[in-house]
Amino acid sequence: MSALQHAFWDEVCARELSDEKLLAAMARFEGALALASAQAGVVPESAAGTIAQVAGGARFDAAALAPAARSAGTLAIPFVKQLTEKVAAGSPEAARYVHFGATSQDAIDTGAILCFLPAIARLQALARRLGDAAAALAQRHARTPTVARTLLQPAVPVPFGWKAAVWLSMIARALAHFRAAASEACALQFGGAGGTLSAYGGKGEAIAEAIAANLGLARAPVTWHSARDGYARLGAETAILAGAAGKIARDVSLLMQPEVAEVAEPAAAGRGGSSAMPHKRNPVGCLAALEASQRAPGLAATLLAQLAPEHERGIGQWQSQWFTLRDLLCSAGSALAAMAEVLEGLAVDEAAMRANLERSRGLVYSESVALHLSRTLGKQAAHALTEKLCETATREGRSLEDVLRADPQAGKGLDANALAALFDPESCYGSAAAMIERALAEWSKLSAP
Repeated sequence: MSALQHAFWDEVCARELSDEKLLAAMARFEGALALASAQAGVVPESAAGTIAQVAGGARFDAAALAPAARSAGTLAIPFVKQLTEKVAAGSPEAARYVHFGATSQDAIDTGAILCFLPAIARLQALARRLGDAAAALAQRHARTPTVARTLLQPAVPVPFGWKAAVWLSMIARALAHFRAAASEACALQFGGAGGTLSAYGGKGEAIAEAIAANLGLARAPVTWHSARDGYARLGAETAILAGAAGKIARDVSLLMQPEVAEVAEPAAAGRGGSSAMPHKRNPVGCLAALEASQRAPGLAATLLAQLAPEHERGIGQWQSQWFTLRDLLCSAGSALAAMAEVLEGLAVDEAAMRANLERSRGLVYSESVALHLSRTLGKQAAHALTEKLCETATREGRSLEDVLRADPQAGKGLDANALAALFDPESCYGSAAAMIERALAEWSKLSAP
């Protein structure tokens, strides 16, 4: 793993998912296995105590293990060999019982799960931060007029708070599904050679329950050596969580363009500069989130492609899933952390939003005008007339309001108050307020730890 890769990883996740943490977690599994086996009468208690003690304090050289892992086809084989040597240095008798009855995949999958847990907690905390920031914007700007943009073109006036509520709703759904996927995926892996705990006779269930209790893990109904849907689902939901952050980043970066200039990322010394252009203030938080959101789908696709391993233990699937999920979790953490920082310090220029609305010379109110005219002309005729009025306003550089007032058919019977109402941003808000309230209420229920 390159240190430079951390530029696009969340550093907390990277720390929790380091090679050293994986090896320590695998050792923790081996210690729990020995203690549970002793409790069931399969391994001598003295041997189990020694194994657990050595495993708890052992340190492993990942760089030295890597070549042996490639030769063996799995990290667990040289890892268990090295752990056995460490145990044998103090008790050759205890060394006989290291990894007793387990298989390589038990140690690797369970070790990976133990590492994923704090990274998952980190992502949930970051998602709550991002959601809280979006909720604050939704509340603060519930009536701030801005322009909706469809196909990158001005559409209709909306409250900026409603736009933030859309972001919030994505984060809320993504977080809920991520939590569920993580809860389902983070289960003990323990099946032994073929998956049925055959080495333990009738004591396998008791040993499995004891290991799960020791490690604080749930148990799946059946060994999942070759049932990789849990990892695939976790990967997919992690990618969606990154994608939700990416959606916010895309919107914010577009709104930051000087031609639009409605929002800006928080400023800081050295943030968003250019090596060639001193004037630049680049949206670097958005950049980090978009980088992750665009890379995550490919990583998730790798896990989805590994859903069909052969029989009871596949070849070329589970062996690399640790690395794929590690990259996914660290990348998603980077996206969430970046956008939480951006939204928490987002500068919102209400005057620029108002100016951009006015720059359309009233064309963004064409829906309101067409709906008003439809009451007397019918929908099709009203739409055609409004389209003609908009073409005139564009061609002559006039406001739609002036063209409407001057048209004998459209302006007939339209008093000053009615005319002003058609060009009032808040008259276009529709159900935005109710939607904002629902999004905030749902987030309030979901965001509790």
